[in-house]
Amino acid sequence: MRTIDLTGQESQDDNEHFASLSWIENTEEPLPALGRVYPAGFRGLPHSHTKTQLWCARRGVVLVSTAGGRWMIPPGHGLLIPAGLEHFSEMISEVHMHSIYVDPSVIGARDPRVLEVTALAGSLIEELVLSDEKPLSPRRKRLIMELLLDEIGQLPERPLGLPFPGDARLSRLCHHFLKSPAANAGIDDWARELGMSRRSFTRLFRAETGVSFVTWRQQACIFASLPRLAAGEPVTNVALDAGYENIAAFTTMFRRMLGSSPSTYLKLRAA
Repeated sequence: MRTIDLTGQESQDDNEHFASLSWIENTEEPLPALGRVYPAGFRGLPHSHTKTQLWCARRGVVLVSTAGGRWMIPPGHGLLIPAGLEHFSEMISEVHMHSIYVDPSVIGARDPRVLEVTALAGSLIEELVLSDEKPLSPRRKRLIMELLLDEIGQLPERPLGLPFPGDARLSRLCHHFLKSPAANAGIDDWARELGMSRRSFTRLFRAETGVSFVTWRQQACIFASLPRLAAGEPVTNVALDAGYENIAAFTTMFRRMLGSSPSTYLKLRAA
């Protein structure tokens, strides 16, 4: 198991990146675990693994991107990345990461999924990551791995994935929305921008993303708001900038999507 601090290195450290990939692919560990500390702004190189990866953010916020979408990992969450899927990561803030790699015959995945990492799962992963510093007996390591694999199957999924359309014009609007989210953005405005009828637009949007425009808009508002909240910006400022008329409306949406108010959610994640 390894812990690597990249905060004093260049944002594109090819040698360290490929050394880690080589270790992950060639290690004889049955459940490889890796810890890293990334600086804000770090952008990893596109790559894939022959194993299923659970990428966990202990601190900080990270975006993981594929050709089909983006997934946000705030503190206390992890992204399950299918084996063979090319992806790369971008650090919104300094990030403390723990990852484990599992044979896809044990834990498989068709698409990336954001999971809320329980305290139990987080502690078990940490035990594996730190096993170089605190060696584990074979029996203890086996018990930790068995319990962790069982716990991963129970982790709740959170709607922090954001599918992106392949249509170039629609993708441009979606990227612009992320930079300037607006909770009151209307279907008719987007349809008019593309020179389409409302019905044609809604049909295209669902075909391209797999979700309705309203659902995507809600997810995108959370997507754009979480890094600012994690950075300590006042909830009121973030809510108003996202186009909500008041903090109550923003809190209601946030609670519906993530199960708690913004302040409670961030306190729990920090703890």
